[in-house]
This record gives sequence, C-alpha cells and structure tokens, in this order.
Amino acid sequence: MIITSQKSWKVGELANLTGLTIRTLRYYDQIGLYSPSGYSDAGYRLYNESDLSRLQQILALKDLGLSLDEIKSILADEGYNPHEVVMLQIDRLKENIRIQQKLLKELQNASSLMAKDEPLTVEDFTKMLSMMKKSHEKFFAERRTSMENHFDKLGDFLGGISMEENEREE
Repeated sequence: MIITSQKSWKVGELANLTGLTIRTLRYYDQIGLYSPSGYSDAGYRLYNESDLSRLQQILALKDLGLSLDEIKSILADEGYNPHEVVMLQIDRLKENIRIQQKLLKELQNASSLMAKDEPLTVEDFTKMLSMMKKSHEKFFAERRTSMENHFDKLGDFLGGISMEENEREE
C-alpha cells in the first residue's frame, strides 16, 4: 500500500485510498474492530498512519478466511505477531500459485493430446477437473467478496439518496 505524506484521512478519503466502502469502515468502528484515532472539530472520523497499519492487518486476517469476531480477538491478544500473518499470506499465495501452475500443466497436456488427435484418458479428465474445481472455488469465493463490496456501495448510494430526500422534505 502506498502511503502519502498526509498525516490523517477522513473516512471517505480512507475508503478511496483502500478500496473499502464507507459503510464497511463505519461498521468496523461500530463493532469495535477498527476505530479512528481521532475526530475533527466537525465530528468527522480521522484515521492516521498507525490506523492504516491496523486496517492492513484486519484485511490480511480477513483474507485468510477468519471471521470479524476471530480477527477482533486475535488483534486484542498481546501475543499477536503481524509478521506471522504476512507469512501466512505468503504461504497461501504460494499454494494458490501452485494450484494454478498444476492446472496449467494439465490443460497444456490435454491441449497437446488433442492437437495430436490422441484421446484423453479418464485419468487425464479427472486430474483436470480436480484442478479446475480448486481454481473455481477460489474464483467464486473472490467473486462473492467482490459482490458483497458492490452491494455495500449500492447500499451507501441508496442511503445517500434517502437522506437527501428526507432533507428536502424537512
């Protein structure tokens, strides 16, 4: 993550910087997982560089498949080591690369056999299907997360429209 020389960010600026929604950041604050380090005179949430570091840790743990409650308790543990989380992410990424490389090898093998008009064996198909299944499971998990983010943004948008309509009616 590139951190500019800016010393603090409002919630909208942080959302733009990180790709998270304002709604998600507010929710994290509401449940006590990720609160701002301060507030402006006008009452805006203000986040600093150490807040960004904590957010990176939260997102890393979430990426590992942990629930928000699990993340909250891990971060509250005095023995928590952020380096271990980074190492877990590295291991997970290496495993994903290994799966993709294995799938690529199986597809190349199938393509080679097809190009020579040789039949694919049941074993060839089962290897390929197994690798494709692992790859697709990861793809759909990532798509689900992406869709959740889009729904959050839609909720923010619709919430903003409702607030504007209420203000006009007053």
